[in-house]
Amino acid sequence: MNLSLAEKHAIVCGASQGIGRECALALAELGASVTVLARNEQALAEVVASMSKRDGQRHELVAVDFVDPTRVGLAIKARVSSAPAQILVNNTGGPPEGPAHSATSEEYFAAFTKHLLCNQVLVQAVVPGMKAAGYGRIINIISISVKEPIPGLGVSNTVRGAVASWAKTLARELGPDHITVNNVLPGFTNTARLHALIASKAKRMGVSDEEVMAQMRAQVPLGRFAEPRETAQVVAFLASPAASYVNGINLPVDGGRTLSL
Repeated sequence: MNLSLAEKHAIVCGASQGIGRECALALAELGASVTVLARNEQALAEVVASMSKRDGQRHELVAVDFVDPTRVGLAIKARVSSAPAQILVNNTGGPPEGPAHSATSEEYFAAFTKHLLCNQVLVQAVVPGMKAAGYGRIINIISISVKEPIPGLGVSNTVRGAVASWAKTLARELGPDHITVNNVLPGFTNTARLHALIASKAKRMGVSDEEVMAQMRAQVPLGRFAEPRETAQVVAFLASPAASYVNGINLPVDGGRTLSL
């Protein structure tokens, strides 16, 4: 099985922590040169310092805030002008919790800006290089809410669904150029965001964090939360030559939690 990413350049968004950070590390382990994006420059520098560095690998960081798609686009265009990318991992922090009906238009706008609009400008920046290379992998880390909306995450459910439909459309458009577009759908994953959601739910219910975690684990056939690296390994496979005929899918990484097919 060919998993080598030698001589490939990967761009990983939201790489300062959690799943994004582990994706950057996993892609580097397979031989890719990796450019990491997030707003926290110091955290990105620590990620770059921890990535494997074999002959020919060169890792870089781009500190940019996803509240401004124009700046994101300009930053990546500058990066790929000297180093075209063959792999793009779209990933950013989820919107605040709350019901869909009570969310403000500003909250919806902010979510669509960070998730869909920034994804779009990134794709437009990298696709020319992917076409020229005859190799492209666009991987969007979204959520199992694409298959089953999650109670209390109204804005997130909405924007994740939009990203999934956008990606399915791109898969058909870009497939003839040997560019695949796939979505990875994490379930309960041991990240700072999950623990913030747990703490918020426990406070509302008047119970301990441990009780909420026990209830959540009971929903997962494997009986535990995922570690970020477990999701990253799936992303690394989809980025590799071995996944050349996988295109346009929503792939849950949830321990069997999703009830739908």
